[in-house]
Amino acid sequence: MTAFSGPGRTERLVLPGVLTAEEAAGTVAGIAAVQRPDGAIPWFTGHHLDPWDHVEAAMALDAAGERSRAEAAYRWLADHQNPDGSWYAAYADGDAARPADRSRETNFVAYVAVGVWHHYLSTGDDAFLDRMWPTVFAAVEFVLRLQQPGGQIGWKREDDGTDVTDALLTGSSSIHQALRCALAIAEHREEPQPDWELAAGLLAHAIRHHPERFLDKSRYSMDWYYPVLGGALTGPAAKERIEERWDDFVVPGLGVRCVVPNPWVTGGESCELALALWAMGESDRAVDILQWIQHLRAEDGMYWTGYVFDDKAVWPEERTTWTAGSLLLAVAALGGDEATTAVFGGERLPSGLEPDCCDG
Repeated sequence: MTAFSGPGRTERLVLPGVLTAEEAAGTVAGIAAVQRPDGAIPWFTGHHLDPWDHVEAAMALDAAGERSRAEAAYRWLADHQNPDGSWYAAYADGDAARPADRSRETNFVAYVAVGVWHHYLSTGDDAFLDRMWPTVFAAVEFVLRLQQPGGQIGWKREDDGTDVTDALLTGSSSIHQALRCALAIAEHREEPQPDWELAAGLLAHAIRHHPERFLDKSRYSMDWYYPVLGGALTGPAAKERIEERWDDFVVPGLGVRCVVPNPWVTGGESCELALALWAMGESDRAVDILQWIQHLRAEDGMYWTGYVFDDKAVWPEERTTWTAGSLLLAVAALGGDEATTAVFGGERLPSGLEPDCCDG
């Protein structure tokens, strides 16, 4: 793994009012400083790693041109995958020998497919794709073992093997994106996976038409925008969903609430909403949100997780790699980075075949 290379690679991450090349380099350096020598990327040094946020940070490193660091992150996943294709929900300080939460969350497990496809599109490295294919295949098979008859994906498998079949809309929407990326990998390798295509179609149908199949988390902004971010809702349906609750979640000048009615805006949710808006073709509103959250930027180039605007206080007092990563990915998409736009814009991603009727 090479040392961080500095501002030369971050010119693609310039966005007026959001990042200069030098500021982007500082953010990338902040993520790189947390990454362990074995490739693991915890939330911050001393905190835990979860597989989803680990991948998000790795994708940001790729968007900044830090290919060897991103590849090391994916190698960590390949090296520490459980025999059933999963990863644990949390590892203390990114130490694979110290799981902090032995449950296995399906959306955490699936997200490796998004990162691997993003890295391939960033590098064109077929040898990398060959090495990671068994990892992606096993992860997808684990996730689909928890798909329910209605198409939704069960939340997790407990350490004792008990399946939690309740489904989360945010998690299932993220899995929808991951299945499409996995299908893109399979298609590129000329190894069609018709069962995955059917699963993706059933899942998309549930997300689009059956909110009752998911736990009610409508107070959380992620449940609002993730069906759009994950690619299940597009066009007028996406526009309608975002407009319907815009005033509930968006705090002009500050960012996006994590949960209503709490007076707390968060960087990660704000950046993800910006990505969803970009995918809808609303780049101007996306840029506005990224500009608003610059009040969360710390002196070291990282971003505070959130801000309680009633108390005018940063909370919690932590600067996470995934918050910084989500900001860099949103900027990369707005800047036209090919790999990032393909993954989050749906370009070259199979959609699965939504059945004419799956409610019988």
